[in-house]
Amino acid sequence: MSGPGVRGSSPEGTAQRIGVLLVDDEQLIRAGLRAIIESEPGLTVVGEAGDGAEVPGLVSRLRPDVVLMDVRMPAVDGIRATGHLMSTMDNPPKVVVVTTFENDDYVYEALRAGASGFLLKRARPEEIVSAVRTVSAGDSLLFPAAIRRLAATHGDVGGQDRLAGVGLTERESEVLRLVAKGLSNVEIAGELFLGVQTVKTHVGNLLAKLGARDRTQAVIRAYESGFIKPVG
Repeated sequence: MSGPGVRGSSPEGTAQRIGVLLVDDEQLIRAGLRAIIESEPGLTVVGEAGDGAEVPGLVSRLRPDVVLMDVRMPAVDGIRATGHLMSTMDNPPKVVVVTTFENDDYVYEALRAGASGFLLKRARPEEIVSAVRTVSAGDSLLFPAAIRRLAATHGDVGGQDRLAGVGLTERESEVLRLVAKGLSNVEIAGELFLGVQTVKTHVGNLLAKLGARDRTQAVIRAYESGFIKPVG
């Protein structure tokens, strides 16, 4: 087993390695994910678990940057395991839930619990690697179109904008709408003619006001609150 990951790892893996914990009740799935991840420079598997019940102890001991978490497991599923990490750790790892079905309510509940995104079990190796790097970097959404579809399905179509009371500035509101479209910090900077660091500041401020850990949680809040109206 490799050594523990280093928080704040470079998304390109050139300076610091991104540590990944694999959680799936099927050993064959874990073996496949391990082979994919460990073939990539800058990525390493720090440990494995066969059920969500093992996750808290392993995360505390191994300090992974990213957890690839099966959403359905026999004892403690990925939703409960993710929620536990987010509610009990000051600096929890990024969680990507792994699922068979894209439109599964389990996936949405895992995202609401704090997961940063999801992967299909049939994902190509390059998609798995990209997912780990994307959530580790944290400056763009993982598979934004899919997350928008899930959020829109559960969004508030006719309600009032319940974010009105959180005090978002006009600029922060603009940035949130662009985040929800899946734009990265660099793309938002270009769209609004701002510096990238200024965009990062706006994103940080709106996350704090929304009480959201990351961009995915902010997008979910934006749809569920009625701030962004689902189409259709």
